[in-house]
Amino acid sequence: MSHQPDPRHDIDGDVYVSPRYLASTTGIGDPALAPLLDLGWDLQHDEDGNVYVSAPDRRVRLGYLPEGEDDGLWRINAYRDPFGPPTWGVCFNDRTPTEFVSAFTTALATAYEQGPDAYLARPAAGTDEHDPFLAVVPLLKQRWEIDRPRWGVFAVHSPDGLAGMEFTTGDLDPEAELTTRDARWQLWAGKSADRPVWYATASTDTPVALLTAVTQCVSDPAPLPRWRQDTLSYIKGMAQLTPILPPEPSAPTPLDVQRAAATRRPAAFPAPSVPRWSTTSRPALRGPRR
Repeated sequence: MSHQPDPRHDIDGDVYVSPRYLASTTGIGDPALAPLLDLGWDLQHDEDGNVYVSAPDRRVRLGYLPEGEDDGLWRINAYRDPFGPPTWGVCFNDRTPTEFVSAFTTALATAYEQGPDAYLARPAAGTDEHDPFLAVVPLLKQRWEIDRPRWGVFAVHSPDGLAGMEFTTGDLDPEAELTTRDARWQLWAGKSADRPVWYATASTDTPVALLTAVTQCVSDPAPLPRWRQDTLSYIKGMAQLTPILPPEPSAPTPLDVQRAAATRRPAAFPAPSVPRWSTTSRPALRGPRR
């Protein structure tokens, strides 16, 4: 089954970027906000253009921060106590493909409807649903390779080496996990984890189902549409760009067929007023000799 997007659809872009993890952001936050706003979550914004979205019970909060203090464009935190410290936190930087953020917020909206036991579920090794390494499975199915980049870090990387996901073992500083890249999970794309095109982080207690939604989207082999002029500066020399074909013409309607047939029909000429001679005409009678 082909994963190639259908060019007949209205696509926002003029090239497909493959692999998709090199596509970078679309620069539009609305698709990732939509799953939460559709549930009636509260939306606020400040005078700088930053957007803040909160669940009705204030236990989940999202910040879309184009004018934030760093490159953490998306920050999502969840709380067992609305007035306490975050139970878990996730960050996507300003170049992360928007589709990956949308995958996370869609899964978060589903979990929120299921209740706190879903969106506050802590990972637990050896369990069927909450084993943290289940988040890596979609990547392994696409032949990502297991790696040990440094002591205390388990990782997998894409076959081309241009994307990876890292899991740090041992004890971590809870505050640092929420404010820096020193988090339990880090997902990245680029030439290395030290100099990524984009990155995303997730703290220790981030539910496995939410992480898995992102890795499933990242590992999908289908390319992503982008505008060429917005893409080359980020991935020049790394990704494959395929021009998006123009939309195919729609199937002709019966009226179209009838009109086309009418234009091909020969014009009718009026019958001649003088009869034409033919080989079946009777010969003229001889007259009397003079």
